[in-house]
Amino acid sequence: MDVTYDQLQGMKGAVLGPSEYRTITQDDIQAFADLTDDHYWLHVDTEKSADGPFGTTIAHGYLTLAMISALWPGLLWVTDAPLMVNYGFERVRFTAPVLSGSGIRMQAKIADVLTTARGCRLQIDMTIERENEERPAIVATCLFDLSRPDGSAGHSAPHPAD
Repeated sequence: MDVTYDQLQGMKGAVLGPSEYRTITQDDIQAFADLTDDHYWLHVDTEKSADGPFGTTIAHGYLTLAMISALWPGLLWVTDAPLMVNYGFERVRFTAPVLSGSGIRMQAKIADVLTTARGCRLQIDMTIERENEERPAIVATCLFDLSRPDGSAGHSAPHPAD
């Protein structure tokens, strides 16, 4: 959904999604393992993992978490904010594994829109769902900072975290 900065201000409580499904391939898992130097057998050894607890390899939890960047633009895009950056997480839980070759998608809710000195901070409650599975892979509360369309510092008091 494309919205403007001004529209975003009234979206507290809005439910976003779900996004389209995205398949996590073994190539994705291998690339992440190579990038992070995390070659634990449960992620990269397809033969050993076939006899393991999940019957196949699984995605790294942090790979699944990083997929927020790929899934988020399909949920919400603020068209006139010149800058949107990840401020961090209030909470992250890895609640179930993502099997190699399976799909994930994201649903979210705008829990709060907080005024900051440079714009606003979105507090987003997110769920990364696994295709054809009841239990989600991740539940998290993520924070995004957005600057005002005109780039001004505004007249509001700074947010305590600024």
